[in-house]
Amino acid sequence: MFPIRDHNPSQRPPYVRNLLILINVAMFLLTAPWAGNAVEIWDRLALYPVAIMHGDWLWGLVTHMFLHAGILHIAGNMLFLWVFGDNMEDQLGHGGFLLFYLACGLAAAAGQIMADPESSIPMIGASGAIAGVMGGYLLLFPRARVDVIAIIIIFIRRFTIPASVLLAVWFGLQLVSGLTLVDDGVAYAAHAAGFVAGIVLALPRFLALGGRAFWDRTHGKPPHLPAQFAPSRLPQVRR
Repeated sequence: MFPIRDHNPSQRPPYVRNLLILINVAMFLLTAPWAGNAVEIWDRLALYPVAIMHGDWLWGLVTHMFLHAGILHIAGNMLFLWVFGDNMEDQLGHGGFLLFYLACGLAAAAGQIMADPESSIPMIGASGAIAGVMGGYLLLFPRARVDVIAIIIIFIRRFTIPASVLLAVWFGLQLVSGLTLVDDGVAYAAHAAGFVAGIVLALPRFLALGGRAFWDRTHGKPPHLPAQFAPSRLPQVRR
């Protein structure tokens, strides 16, 4: 189940979101074995919890956010950043969004380190920071409409759901997978920590907008007219 767009247009160009996507793609191409093949950079810039606990390779706390392990890894992360990042940048401003993004990434790294401080397995990926973006989005726009693509065996269908449903299901999967100790190479603790950090760090903006009064005015939807799209060629799920 993948989000492809929301009906929540941003009011200003998302320069920082676009720049983050560009940097991530550039770093992926630089370090991919079939492209730049700078594997030594990948090894050096990853986050190693055991090294951090001993005060070494501290730059990995930031640089790991710009590394990815494969096409599906980066494609999934950049898709979520594309869908939800513009609205958070719209609310926080360009500089504020950049600080918010990096802070969520640091919180995600801290969560993963706390979960397994002696691990020497490298942690990479922007998903912890992007989880924070999703958490902030959930707080500000819980009822924004999101178009989702569902792939069921060989059938592809499109349906529209509130952002709160998609994001709550995603967060729940991270918690369940983390608590059941699924060993599939995914940093579930980082995802959960980043998501919670996003909600906490977005709270000042939420209160500045009026807190519960903001929800009462907007009913949890975008504070402006939602986007309207031309009919999609993808068949929609019937009720």
